[in-house]
Amino acid sequence: MGVMVRILIVAASLGVAALVQNYRLMKQHIPPPKLDTKEYWGPGNGANYKENVAVKPFDISVKPEIIQDLMSQLDRPLKLHEPLEGVAFEYGFNSNYLQKVIKYWRNDYLPKWSERESFLKKFNHFQTEIQGLKIHFMHIKPKNTQGKKVLPLLLLHGWPGSVREFYGIIPLLTTPSEKHDYVYEVVSPSLPGYGWSQASSKKGHGAAQMAVIMHNLMVRLGHNKFVIQGGDWGSMVGSHLAALFPESALAYHSNMCSNSSPVSVLKMVFHSFIPSLFYEKQHAKFFKPIGELFAHIMAESGYMHLQATKPDTIGTVLTHSPVGLATYLLEKFSVFTDGEFKHLPDGGLTKRFTLDSLLDNVMIYYVTNSITTSQRLYAEQFSKSQMELQMDLVAVTAPSGCARFLHDLAHSTDSQLKDKFVNMIHSTYYEDGGHFAAMEQPKVLYQDFQEFVKKANL
Repeated sequence: MGVMVRILIVAASLGVAALVQNYRLMKQHIPPPKLDTKEYWGPGNGANYKENVAVKPFDISVKPEIIQDLMSQLDRPLKLHEPLEGVAFEYGFNSNYLQKVIKYWRNDYLPKWSERESFLKKFNHFQTEIQGLKIHFMHIKPKNTQGKKVLPLLLLHGWPGSVREFYGIIPLLTTPSEKHDYVYEVVSPSLPGYGWSQASSKKGHGAAQMAVIMHNLMVRLGHNKFVIQGGDWGSMVGSHLAALFPESALAYHSNMCSNSSPVSVLKMVFHSFIPSLFYEKQHAKFFKPIGELFAHIMAESGYMHLQATKPDTIGTVLTHSPVGLATYLLEKFSVFTDGEFKHLPDGGLTKRFTLDSLLDNVMIYYVTNSITTSQRLYAEQFSKSQMELQMDLVAVTAPSGCARFLHDLAHSTDSQLKDKFVNMIHSTYYEDGGHFAAMEQPKVLYQDFQEFVKKANL
């Protein structure tokens, strides 16, 4: 019996030692992958491609016949099923409220399109060619900067958003404030395949390859060093950029911070059972137990599976149905903003946004015909070639900050994040707001960002 006990003790000790050793190995960082910074992503083989490096003003005007055709399509009778009794947005976009949205879009929004178009033109738009793709971006320089430190800022959006998300925060970032020492020269691009930026013609164009293009854009504009801020895909593209080009990243800030390394996943499991080891009690509401988190993700990620496997199928459906496009996009602005909004008859859409602002975003996808190409990023990012890059094991050494808004889809603990963001100096929690922080809470996000930059002492 004593021998058996000793054997069990030795075996357990060896098991613990192996676990510790494997844990250490999983925590080890790897060098950044060597990506071709000149790789051609345009149509054809690019053998004779010569890049046009000119940066030109870009007119985002929409032809009147496109607006007229859209009005005609929205004039058609809607063939909708009545929602189930007692159901709001739990089954998706409520058809009763959808009729109101489409009516407003047709009869109120589109007749004043010239006004909305002028609003979208309030910032300067430009276009330049990078690696075979025509890349659109807004470039806003601050004025009256005497006594302030001006920092270049790359501001990155995600899906189902666009540069429209930043129209509330850009004036704050580019206007000097008595309360802050920093003001920003903002560069806000449409990601390749989104909005007015050309999509890749080739497979393999994931977030890492987008990061290369974004870096090339900033260097072309004369910014060899810059600050990065992003949410959703912008968070991943931005963190990849900081990891791939550490010499260029002055600092990295995100309102959707994540790390999907093996160690991070293990910690996610463990914090469900021993939460006190991973976060303080007052932040418990930000971190769901793994069972609840899994159920939440299963309920709200159907779109992701579809876009990661058959983006062109769903893209074609949405391209040829403006009602379908609006329904698909706006439903995400409901549940991504606050999961409880699905119990409201209007999905809570006007609690955080105006219909005009939401339809501005829909229109960007519609008039640029970019819904299919935007969704392809999901298929690319979950491909074998992207997984083999192991970007979650490449450290970000720049000063990093995370702002968590309670109602976003999911959150990572500081313990998870610090495995990747090894110089994490800023971590905050906000009990109001969700996925679209720059659009929902521009003043809060601006203040958080300024506090982060102050800590980074740039």
